[in-house]
Amino acid sequence: MTAHVAPIALDFEEGIDRKTLRRLRDRFLSVNQQRWERACSALTYRQRIVLEVLPLVFHTNHPALPGYIDSDCPYGLSHYRPLSATLNAARRLARTFSVRNEGKRRPDLDALFLMGSPGTLGHSVASDLDLWLCHRSDLPERGILCLERKAEKLSEWAASLGVELHVFVFCAEDWRAGRQRAEVTGENCGSAQHYLLLDEFYRTSIHLGGRYPMWWLIPADCESRYDECMRQLVDCRFVRGDEYIDFGPVAAIPDEEFLGAGVWQLYKGIDAPWKSILKLLLIECYAQAKDQPLLSSVFKRAVFRGETDADGLDPYLMLYHRLEDWLSDPSMSGRLDLVRRSLYLKAGLPLTRTESAPEQWRVRLLTQLVQRWQWPEQTLDELDNRHRWRAEAVTSLRRLIVAELTHSYRLLSKMARDHGTRSAISVGDINLLGRKLYAAFQRKAGKIEQINPGLAPSLVEENLAFHHQSEQGSDGNGWLLYRDLEDPADAFWQPVIRRSGNLTELMVWCYCNGLLSRSTRLNVRAGQTVASVSELREMLEALSGFLPFPIEPADREALSQGVRPLRNLLLVNVGVDPQAHLTEKGLHKLSARHDSLGFSGGRENLVVTIDQITFNSWHEVSLQHYAAGDTLVQCLKNVLASVAGNPSAIPGIRVHGHNRGHGAAIARRVQELFSDVLRRFFAGGVGPHPLRYVIEMDRRYFLLQFNGREPGFVALDSFSALMEHLALPQKRYLPVVFDRHAIPENPALRAVSQASEPDNIQVFYCVRGDRARIWVVDELGSLSGWEQAVGNRRYLMVPLLRFLENLMERRMLRHSDVPTVLAGVQCQEVVHRDGHWRTELRPDTDSGVPLPGLEVQAVGVQEGGSRVRFDIFCGEQEFTVQEYGDQLIPAVAHYIRSQRQNHETYPVYLTDVHLPHDLDPQVYQQDIQTSQYLYYRSVLEQALNRALHSDR
Repeated sequence: MTAHVAPIALDFEEGIDRKTLRRLRDRFLSVNQQRWERACSALTYRQRIVLEVLPLVFHTNHPALPGYIDSDCPYGLSHYRPLSATLNAARRLARTFSVRNEGKRRPDLDALFLMGSPGTLGHSVASDLDLWLCHRSDLPERGILCLERKAEKLSEWAASLGVELHVFVFCAEDWRAGRQRAEVTGENCGSAQHYLLLDEFYRTSIHLGGRYPMWWLIPADCESRYDECMRQLVDCRFVRGDEYIDFGPVAAIPDEEFLGAGVWQLYKGIDAPWKSILKLLLIECYAQAKDQPLLSSVFKRAVFRGETDADGLDPYLMLYHRLEDWLSDPSMSGRLDLVRRSLYLKAGLPLTRTESAPEQWRVRLLTQLVQRWQWPEQTLDELDNRHRWRAEAVTSLRRLIVAELTHSYRLLSKMARDHGTRSAISVGDINLLGRKLYAAFQRKAGKIEQINPGLAPSLVEENLAFHHQSEQGSDGNGWLLYRDLEDPADAFWQPVIRRSGNLTELMVWCYCNGLLSRSTRLNVRAGQTVASVSELREMLEALSGFLPFPIEPADREALSQGVRPLRNLLLVNVGVDPQAHLTEKGLHKLSARHDSLGFSGGRENLVVTIDQITFNSWHEVSLQHYAAGDTLVQCLKNVLASVAGNPSAIPGIRVHGHNRGHGAAIARRVQELFSDVLRRFFAGGVGPHPLRYVIEMDRRYFLLQFNGREPGFVALDSFSALMEHLALPQKRYLPVVFDRHAIPENPALRAVSQASEPDNIQVFYCVRGDRARIWVVDELGSLSGWEQAVGNRRYLMVPLLRFLENLMERRMLRHSDVPTVLAGVQCQEVVHRDGHWRTELRPDTDSGVPLPGLEVQAVGVQEGGSRVRFDIFCGEQEFTVQEYGDQLIPAVAHYIRSQRQNHETYPVYLTDVHLPHDLDPQVYQQDIQTSQYLYYRSVLEQALNRALHSDR
């Protein structure tokens, strides 16, 4: 650094004079003016207009100037006198503009500052502008809110001119007291840091108007007694009260601030790694080298010594020199190299083509640094041509950056634990930042890693080739990604960009990382698969409609809540022909069945594989591949599980299938199935609702239901197995819902399930010729069904209704002290009328008709284990297990036959069954379900009727 003027030493003990204080203030203003000119030189003409008129916009509140809200909005910048260049810039925006004389009106605004990289080596045309707008402390809340709205409006106007502007509205008194109005957003660090931000402000800020900082006038050596010195200057009238603004001292950084500030820089580093790496390492340096002065103190000491040259006082150069000294150990060479690359890329000046750059001072400073670093031309060429970076280079660089960020975060976290200090960042903000870091960097199964967090402008490739491993003589099923393969034989000599076991994963990775666009030429070597270029093109269109690129980071509101899926894209049968084996057998020609889950005469399931792509509320993209087992039901189960946590926001479902092998029809069927199932389980935005959903697929049946919030399914190999399962007892009422394409041969059963109601015993029957189907839906929805011959239609329902009435009567007597929850027994006939199956109520007037034969009752006896045996009573004749043992059933059958006249052959019907409450020895069952009584009634009746016929 070069000293241009004489040093200034303030001695608060010996005495201070106003003239010396004015010289000191003017010295800071001189540095300020150089930075202002440098900041303007880095901007385009339109961007420069924004910077020039900003003080005037807040000073005058003129309706013709940008950001105007209303006439009551606070305005007036203390001690501000606009320059002619500023007035000219305003008149270019509004020809009628003129400055009004406000007389002695008290200004509402104390000061306006620009802080950060403007006017420094680290600034470029793409950099944003951070503005500190400081209002007087007694400004009413309405006025503050109006200023904040004006700031938002100004930011929108600046954006239209190509400037990213952030205006932070606050007062110095609130700042000193640590009162934060803002939460963590894209640019506001919320509660994450105070002194570190103040350190940056003091060494980087450009004073645009209003009061100057009191900090300028307090020597660095006196910072520990800052308030005492300030009071001396004010009380002795060396400085007038309306001249200065006071943000307070920054003598040292408290331990509790390091973690919060470190996490905040990690948060910023997700989208802007180069600047964040520099700042994060400075935080680590401050934390580990507390004996070294802060950079703001180094800057102030230099100005006091008379060093006012903008080169030597450049904040980014000062930051780099501090990090270079700190990382001087040879073991730190890798981190130092990353610091140098980060500074070079943050500057945004490609030295290999800067002959006509308007900011020659930045070129000169950066060239001097690069010469000191002794970088070869190859390094410069690589950094200057980021637009030519490929995925492999970006992936390697990202690993280095993530490793550095993770290292720093762990170090800061350990420091916070070791010191036993609380972090200055609020719990809410640290959770928010942690979630964003997790979403950006955390690896987990199925997650698509995004490799280009602002490292390269674009990774799009002109040519991409997808090769199946079998093309290279390998037995594997994986895929290889290449670029620029004119001749497929060149694959043996070309590097592989990426390997994957799944073609969809490779496509999604390319799309999410920008390698793949509509203009990319594709080549596919399918090997043992049937993948094609047209299929990949269709997949790309589906991805583009599902997930716009680039993927924007999640906002604060989304990160403040738990992660949930927003939408799913299901890609069916990628690279697979679902009809290949059917075509060989000719099965697809043998039937008119067109359901994709039960296609042709063989009822084949045409869904062979599913790739589920999920985009969640934290803007993570993940992929789940289903290719083994019951793929469709497994995928459906996982989607249901993801919805159960937040049923009020059901994620969108899109399904795509390539046009090969009825792809469109398969996609429609899958879309239909998912929509139906989600609507049933989560109707009204609540759930999961208690029900059992039956899907027929591939000659089998799948029953879906929830256990709490956990979905599960049972696979059943036949219709009889399904009916046995539906008859099992339940813990609560669970209706049966059949999928729209299930049981097409049994529409009467669908009508039964649709008519079932809770807290009832419902009997349904359907007569066809001399056979009848009978179903009973009990009080908890268990469904029992059987078929029997119709002898005398008058007696068809009488035995069953008599049995159920006896059961109901016994329950009512047992619970006579409380009202029964059952409404009785309903009897309904299932009929086919007007092309539809429906149920019609039939009064059970025949239930009192006397039945021929004996009253047969069974009383269960628990013998241990899971075995229940029965004593049987025929009229007044008793047959016990103890007496007859295994010959009980033959003995009863023989007795019944002996009591019949003329050898009648009508079946035996049990009129009552008693079951012990310890059917399961492990559990005492207070209330036994009707379906359980029906099960044992059926078992006993079948055994008796078999024995009756064999005894003839």
